Amino acid sequence: MILYHGSNVEVNEIDLNRSEVGKDFGVGFYLTASKDQAERMASRRVRLYGGDPVVSVFEYDEASAKKDSLVLKDFQFYSKEWADFILANRANGTRTQSHNYDIVHGPIANDDVGFQIRRLLAGIITIDAFLEELKYKQGITYQYFFATERSIKYLKRV
Repeated sequence: MILYHGSNVEVNEIDLNRSEVGKDFGVGFYLTASKDQAERMASRRVRLYGGDPVVSVFEYDEASAKKDSLVLKDFQFYSKEWADFILANRANGTRTQSHNYDIVHGPIANDDVGFQIRRLLAGIITIDAFLEELKYKQGITYQYFFATERSIKYLKRV
């Protein structure tokens, strides 16, 4: 499977130490199967940090990752479990994972979803209302998250 990573620098070698804390699935390396999404992320990184937009392309050997017993989590849709997972990771201000997964796949909490998360955290809406807001959201974009050195061995730069 081909995956894309959008940034303001080319990524030839994955360095998990460069990862930021407080992200959707934790500290790790994020990719998407959508080239358009990666291009949008690259443009966003350029707006924040300067440089030029770059999309690095990787091949993910998913079959081998499953065969080799990596700990995988797949969120097919927005759910209470997904929301709890996102909230726990975004609240985690450390480099220590709040979970034991090697690879996580699931919906991106983009700006629209982030707005709803802020409403939830402020107590403006309940978790049920949060999930109802997301229920009819169009154009869900998914992300792949690689948390461990072991997991990134299943990514090859193309």
